[in-house]
Amino acid sequence: MKEFRTLLFMDWFQGLFTKLGFDYRLLRSILQVKLTMDQRRVPTIFQQQGRKQGKDENRFIKSLWVYALFGLFVLPFILMGDNYIFQMSITFTVLIFIVMTSMISDFSVVILDMRDHTILFTKPVERKTISLAKTLHVFIYLFFLTGSLTAIPLIVGLINQGFVFFMIFLAGIILMNILIVVLTAMLYYFILQYFDGEKLKDIINYVQIGLSIGLAVGYQIVARSFEFVDLTVAFTPKWWNIFLPPIWFGAPFEWLLNGNHQMMILILSGIGILFPFIALFVYVKALPTFEKNLQKLSSHGGKKKKAPVHFGDGLMKVLSKSNEERAFFRFAHYMMKNEREFKLKVYPALGFAIIMPFIFIFNGLMDGTREDLLTSSMYLSIYSSFIVIPTVVMMLSYSGKYKGSWVYKVAPVKSRASIYKGTLKAFLMKLFLPLYGLLSIVFIFLFGFRILSEIILVFISACIFTVICLGLMRGTLPFSESFEGIQQSDSWKVMPFYLIVGVFLGLHYLALQIPFGILAYLIVLFFTNLILWKKAIRD
Repeated sequence: MKEFRTLLFMDWFQGLFTKLGFDYRLLRSILQVKLTMDQRRVPTIFQQQGRKQGKDENRFIKSLWVYALFGLFVLPFILMGDNYIFQMSITFTVLIFIVMTSMISDFSVVILDMRDHTILFTKPVERKTISLAKTLHVFIYLFFLTGSLTAIPLIVGLINQGFVFFMIFLAGIILMNILIVVLTAMLYYFILQYFDGEKLKDIINYVQIGLSIGLAVGYQIVARSFEFVDLTVAFTPKWWNIFLPPIWFGAPFEWLLNGNHQMMILILSGIGILFPFIALFVYVKALPTFEKNLQKLSSHGGKKKKAPVHFGDGLMKVLSKSNEERAFFRFAHYMMKNEREFKLKVYPALGFAIIMPFIFIFNGLMDGTREDLLTSSMYLSIYSSFIVIPTVVMMLSYSGKYKGSWVYKVAPVKSRASIYKGTLKAFLMKLFLPLYGLLSIVFIFLFGFRILSEIILVFISACIFTVICLGLMRGTLPFSESFEGIQQSDSWKVMPFYLIVGVFLGLHYLALQIPFGILAYLIVLFFTNLILWKKAIRD
């Protein structure tokens, strides 16, 4: 079996593990097997590598250069001056977002690994050794991830800000990693306490999605904790800052480097230093129960309920003329509703599509009064909800059950157009319309019924934009490709389509400047939409 440098380094601490009561020989063997098995796993951020590398290459290690590029994003904040509470709070916000997202996409499968139960629990191996192996397994990869992510910022901080800054930054990164691993594991622990089987897996899926969205919202909250006065940044401590971990890790810089001894700065620094260790202690104590509850993942929930008839089903009969199209409408709806991996990759984009318009509105409120906002054209920020369309259309080609795509060849389908139309309409009716309907209700409440016709206009634009984005899916049938086949370049394919959103926004704004322009533009879009759905979607 391959020897890993990480394990050779860990051999230096063999005596420490032995004194703590662990069987080091078994611990090392378990980790060696886990690291060997990881070579078969394709990291989310770099999935195309799996098809081009040899069997003995670690794909995760090969992807670390991407994280190094992400680390360049925080360099401006490190170099901008000595307002450390602001600079480092923003820096840690970015780092926590990237690391936590990686935990969700790549390491949850490690935390929730069931193979230890089926293989090791039946052998004469102590449970604490198995638990430590799992914890070290996560921390090994987290070390490589954060090392590549923060290596350049750490070096720049050492050169530009000095050795003390470097040491505080390094300590903050270590504490951040401890906090992220423990909070992620403890969150799953509490879910495992009350749910089991399929229901549990769904809840974990939604927790991961909600966490992704929450991190994006949290960035806005942290940024709003600071005020810009005459091009300088002012920080006024508030009681609710104690709930923002990035400010915990930014406070020690302000305390030790700027000599700020305000009570709130000291409290925030103390929380940032002590809370990760307290959380780690609680996690270690709860680990045996957590491992025991993991067995619920192999159980299945109660009986499946018969799906109720929804309003969308009646609408489907109106929008879909052929029985073939209706069949694929139902098929696509079922796949989008039940496939967890699809939901994990798509639903965060739906969440971002909901919050993005309100971020623009909130920024507008920062620069003016509410009366100015209500009479403005800020409602056009609803176009930012379009960001979800190219992402979902691209993901409609992929599925964890892609091997079942042979059904397309044996099904008596007269035209592939019905497959594409049914799938796209299922996306619009089941995913985009509820999202857009919620946004519309809030926007009408904020801006009044004067924008009702424009809300309709924007939705028709979304339908047209969906057909345009169909080019992302051309050549492959819906749900016919493996998720492991998603290439890094695929994420860049959606970028040009965001420019098209700008075109729709520009045409809408231009129509506002012309008398009866909105009515004329609405009529043009309506007929354009009918023509495109009929003529553009073909075999």
